[in-house]
Amino acid sequence: MLPAPVSGNRSLLFAITVFTSAFLLFQVQPLLAKFILPWFGGTPAVWTMCMLVFQLLLFGGYAYAHLLSSLKSVSRQACIHATLLAVAVFSLPIIPDVAWKPMGDETPSLRITLLLLATVGMPYFLLSATGPLLQQWFSRACTGVSPYRLYALSNIGSLLALVSYPFLFEPMFSSTMQAGLWSALFVVFALSCLLCGWTTAIRSQSDLPTDTVTDSRQEETAPSYARWFILAMLPSVMLLATTNEVCMDIAVVPFLWIIPLTLYLLSFILTFESDRFYNRRIMTLITTASLVATILMMAVGTSFGVVLQIIAFFVNLFLICMLCHGELVQLKPNPRRLTSFYLTISAGGAAGGLFVGLLAPMIFNSYCELPLGIFSCLLICAGTWLRSDPQFQKLVPPATTLKFGAGLILAMTLYMALFTRPSSSTRVIERNFYGVLRVDDVVEAATQRLSRDMVHGRVVHGRQFLDEAGRRQPATYYSLSSGAGRVLAQPKLHENSAEGRRIGVVGLGAGTLAVYGRPGDQMRFYEINPDVIDLAWEHFTFLEDCEAEVKVLPGDARLVLEQEPNQQFDVLVLDAFSGDAIPVHLLTTEAMQIYSRHLSQDGVLAVHISNSYFDLEPVVRALGNEFGLSARVQACERGVDGGVALESVWMLLCREPAVLTKALGPAGTTVNSRTVLWTDDRNNLLNVLR
Repeated sequence: MLPAPVSGNRSLLFAITVFTSAFLLFQVQPLLAKFILPWFGGTPAVWTMCMLVFQLLLFGGYAYAHLLSSLKSVSRQACIHATLLAVAVFSLPIIPDVAWKPMGDETPSLRITLLLLATVGMPYFLLSATGPLLQQWFSRACTGVSPYRLYALSNIGSLLALVSYPFLFEPMFSSTMQAGLWSALFVVFALSCLLCGWTTAIRSQSDLPTDTVTDSRQEETAPSYARWFILAMLPSVMLLATTNEVCMDIAVVPFLWIIPLTLYLLSFILTFESDRFYNRRIMTLITTASLVATILMMAVGTSFGVVLQIIAFFVNLFLICMLCHGELVQLKPNPRRLTSFYLTISAGGAAGGLFVGLLAPMIFNSYCELPLGIFSCLLICAGTWLRSDPQFQKLVPPATTLKFGAGLILAMTLYMALFTRPSSSTRVIERNFYGVLRVDDVVEAATQRLSRDMVHGRVVHGRQFLDEAGRRQPATYYSLSSGAGRVLAQPKLHENSAEGRRIGVVGLGAGTLAVYGRPGDQMRFYEINPDVIDLAWEHFTFLEDCEAEVKVLPGDARLVLEQEPNQQFDVLVLDAFSGDAIPVHLLTTEAMQIYSRHLSQDGVLAVHISNSYFDLEPVVRALGNEFGLSARVQACERGVDGGVALESVWMLLCREPAVLTKALGPAGTTVNSRTVLWTDDRNNLLNVLR
């Protein structure tokens, strides 16, 4: 029999393997989410669904580790694990097949789930099992050393993976190259994991006891499964709900996915590494104050700056995670119950993901999961504070406290689902995979006229005045002085246009641009959100009043245009960037190839680049240079055109400069000559942050 490696080498081997597995586990999450983001419309729900699938795989991996470690023979455990590792290696590389691209009418949630399972399911499943399984093996192979230190080390690896992604891997390597590097590193991990199994199998054949207690904490009570579950579920709910809230206000980019996930992991590292980072009384008071401040901030709304709100949300998330994970550490069991402990934690995390990703959109018609999560965390703060009082513990058993808290949370959920009503100005509110939409009847401030708005988050995506004179009046970003208005209001942009114009519009909104359609024109609207299409037809009259032939095509515009024959558009409008969340995949060279194919020789591409946080002009200018198109910027001030216009910035591109001159007049001096070229593999919003 071969001799077992010495104890120091064994500890180092386990540490390297656990660290590598954690690094790979969290490096692949933003990698694959960004890879498939263009296929599903660039919505925040793509990240939420990816997180949900990864959490379910994590739970599956922990369950597998728990069942595998229950086998008495470590040699048998190692053989089973080696077989599955071989299967995972043969499933590499983790590059999604283009066959998974949606055709337009599929359920995004189901397709994302199946895509991830087919692409990275087995490797991720085994990486998820590594932490608890190798800690169990470690307790057998390295007696006298606490395996919980490996858990802190795994979280450090996870944290390093997340921090390095937006600053190192994303800017330096294309998505395809990242997938290749990840696959190669997984093979290295698989070999080191096999070596850990071999080491443990040799050690377990000796006469040393395998049930040696390696933690100073002696198990005095039954396992607190319910408390483990709840304390793991709430941070998961707050993680996803906070990420959704922030992404709706800024952009759906890995950088804003990674910050909250990093804070989530940092709380694990600090609490599991040492007791000195967590003081129950102090943390309870600070977290309660943060929760109350967050509630007040959300009630005031836009009075706070967006950056300040994001900071407040992230600080609040971190404190909640510190409180819940600190309490988990206080409840951690003897290492003999290590795998069941981690299994329960992963089940709570998966339950939080299921609630935010699937259940909440079904029972709430607005984003209620964040306030509900805050309410639940206030209950945890109250319960934690009372548990620190010995007299309270004698009077009220922990089980009674849990039942009372669970009842309050259930009652709050039912209240928010059944009795939350929109304001009196809201005609309808809808929620689906792509977000929350409202139709509001309001008195427009500048003109004091009654208007109907379509609102997504904080952004107005169309306004129609309800008086007869304003029924066909273009307003907001589409007024006569806007870039799109200047182009579409021209009687003829091209001398050879004997027939009606062919006009394409990416982004329907309320359908405002339909007012520019004239008899003989053909207008094709591309809209990914089916609720937008329904609301535009049911609550606005722009489409039915249009004098042109109108066709609305559902699905992601880029995918639909990619499959369509050449449309020879005289004008193609890209109106998908006025919201705060930027669908990056619509501004890459691959997307521009599709637009260029559909433009007539002297057709105009009109891109709406109004945005509070990102300067998209360098990106559009770079695309124009790449494809030989002249570019002009048309800015419109707020309040012009009879007070109906909102401030907007459009960029107009055309192969024939004379066409732009006819629509906009002589060109002025170009102020911003900087260019930033994006591709599907290489793009980074940090480069255009204002």
